[in-house]
Amino acid sequence: MNAKRIYILNGHPAANSLNRTLAEAYANAARDAGHDVRLTHLCDLDFDPDYGFGGFEQHKPLEAPLEQVLQDLSWSEHLVITTPLWWGGFPAKLKGLIDRAFLPGRTFDTRTTNWLGMPQPLLTGRTGRIIMTSDTPGWFMRWIYRNAALRQLQDQILGFVGIKPTRVSFFAGASHPKSGHVEKWISEVRKFGLTAA
Repeated sequence: MNAKRIYILNGHPAANSLNRTLAEAYANAARDAGHDVRLTHLCDLDFDPDYGFGGFEQHKPLEAPLEQVLQDLSWSEHLVITTPLWWGGFPAKLKGLIDRAFLPGRTFDTRTTNWLGMPQPLLTGRTGRIIMTSDTPGWFMRWIYRNAALRQLQDQILGFVGIKPTRVSFFAGASHPKSGHVEKWISEVRKFGLTAA
């Protein structure tokens, strides 16, 4: 197995969380397997999450932490994002990071389009993994919500900038997990880390 450059973004805004535990489990397993790993915790990043203008012609200068995120994305071959599901989406600070940093010229090119008129993605050649925790049961997420939050992150964001395929791990019952579930989730995530999956 070839070593990969893996960038892990723990998208939970709190300092301590299940998402942090899972991100660190993945990182530790990947390092044990010889992969090169960079890990960022969203709670450590100081930036204004409000895009503020509503157009791409004018945007705020990126704070140093956002520039570092873009550098780490550019460096990586595989991206892992851990995030909770809150109110049918992901945390505002994580969405703010994407709004602020995923800009034209950095993650996609509006000057070059395909036959559908879609901008050229600039982060091609990378794969991804989304690890989402939730209280929503998996069947409810699939059949009632139609995996909307996962599809937004997997396709409308990561796929749009060229990160694909992006695989998904969905862990339900996160606020009050049944006995043994957290250990099972950590074990599963460690397996992904060992193989950079």
